[in-house]
Amino acid sequence: MRQVRLVCGVILFSYVVSHFLNHALGNISVDAMEIGVYYHTAFWRFLPIAIVFYTAALTHMGLGIYALYQRRQFRWRTIEPLQLVLGLSIPALVMAHVIGVRLGYTLYGHQKLYPQELYLFFVTSNRIWTMTILLIIAWVHGCIGIYFWLRLKPFFARAAPYLLAAAVLIPTLSLLGVYQGGRSVQIEVDDGEWRAHNLTRRQLGSTAEAATLDRVTGGLTIGYVGLLGLALAARGVRALRERRRGMIALSYGNGKTVRVPKGLSVLEASLRHNVPHASVCGGRARCSTCRIRIIGDHAALPEPSQREAFVLARVGTADPSIRLACQLRPDSDLSFFQLFTPHTHSADGQASTSARIGQERYLVSLFVDMRGSTQLAEKRLPFDTVFIVNRFLGAVSRAVIENGGQPNQFVGDGMLALFGLSADPETACRQALKAAAGIATHIDELNELLSHDLRQPIRFGIGIHGGEVIIGDIGYRDHIVFTALGDAVNVAARLQDMTKTLACEAIVSEEVRRTAGLADDALPQQEVAIRGRDEPMAVRVVADTRQLSALVDRSERVAA
Repeated sequence: MRQVRLVCGVILFSYVVSHFLNHALGNISVDAMEIGVYYHTAFWRFLPIAIVFYTAALTHMGLGIYALYQRRQFRWRTIEPLQLVLGLSIPALVMAHVIGVRLGYTLYGHQKLYPQELYLFFVTSNRIWTMTILLIIAWVHGCIGIYFWLRLKPFFARAAPYLLAAAVLIPTLSLLGVYQGGRSVQIEVDDGEWRAHNLTRRQLGSTAEAATLDRVTGGLTIGYVGLLGLALAARGVRALRERRRGMIALSYGNGKTVRVPKGLSVLEASLRHNVPHASVCGGRARCSTCRIRIIGDHAALPEPSQREAFVLARVGTADPSIRLACQLRPDSDLSFFQLFTPHTHSADGQASTSARIGQERYLVSLFVDMRGSTQLAEKRLPFDTVFIVNRFLGAVSRAVIENGGQPNQFVGDGMLALFGLSADPETACRQALKAAAGIATHIDELNELLSHDLRQPIRFGIGIHGGEVIIGDIGYRDHIVFTALGDAVNVAARLQDMTKTLACEAIVSEEVRRTAGLADDALPQQEVAIRGRDEPMAVRVVADTRQLSALVDRSERVAA
């Protein structure tokens, strides 16, 4: 149902955006608004589009009323009950406008367009304030929904400033357009010719027709308020029945036990009793951070819903004792412990960023290792060795940062760097290849600087591979680091190790070469066996990493 509500909401928000942009044309003239509304209505009144639109509107309204009934706990973050209240108020506020325009057109052939509506709003009544409130409420409700939908998407951090700008500019220009259009109509209303052309009975209807439409509006509004009252009454009946059915005890595995009515989800029980419980998505089954492990017999628990089963399968959990707290509604006493302790995110679902908790996305991993560090340590004092290794890692880190990457893990004399945390896959692959060339350049400078103290120049090996990984915080208490986990990271490490046997400076996977847009004949290809993989893997062998920068520049020029 959440997915259906989301799809319906996106359809309605598209209509709102189209309508607001049409309003914004009032900053030019009322004539521009009329031209815009011609195309607006031509699209939204096209029969298949109209059927989809009205179906989405009725479905979204019905699911909103059901959400009022279904929601058992209102102590979420303020933004969630706010979204629900705003959404439920929209039908009551928009009823008169929809009946007056759409039903008036269907029943009586009224042609109420911008001149007529602005005349009714600004001249004959004070309904402009009601309409302004409606516009703001509809926009805020839609923006909250879009935010909840997109906030866990990989691109959201990059898109957020642009989305915020649009969220502020579009309603501002729309309201200004309505105001400017209203002023124009107020000036024109004293012109007899304008009145004769725009205020005819065919356009505005008769007094009797207006009274009929008002009665329809009143009846539908009362019916809608009745539905809301029925949902609230049903909540009371449900609460009474649950108390009569008895209470159950939920034990958190740390000595904390709460008693709640049957029917509450474990997450709702935690929130009701102010027990910290991790939940990034706010109980929508869009993440798995509220996971719990059942202690004892779990055979009597309700079967996972389709959504819960999908999320658990998505994170690779086959253990039947692991469940989502936001979806599990036990009907008997239950003992469990949380898999994600809420020291990194609180019970209301807040966290520093979604990526810190766990997020799947495409990244390019670059592993680099210093060659001959063991022999280097044999001939030097320990502090001298540390000094040289630190200079090596510093040179590598500079090259990574200069090319848009992030040094991530330092393991002895090796380092993992990540590319793509704030870039698309193509850009990330190109950045990693340029960083490899930059590493060679910086190491050359370091070798020259330390030439008086090195018997042999510092050498290195690099492995580069891209793919879907999980990024997030790993560790315990004060020893938590942000890193990436996944097959793509492991492959990059093994490619780096393979540079020793292939006697080259770097090995680049075919995936990175193709995504970066390098020509097929730019680097020699070879198939290698990767430990843990059944099939051989196609890679590109790079004898001299300095050439990678020129190859990337060439591919960018070709693409341009």
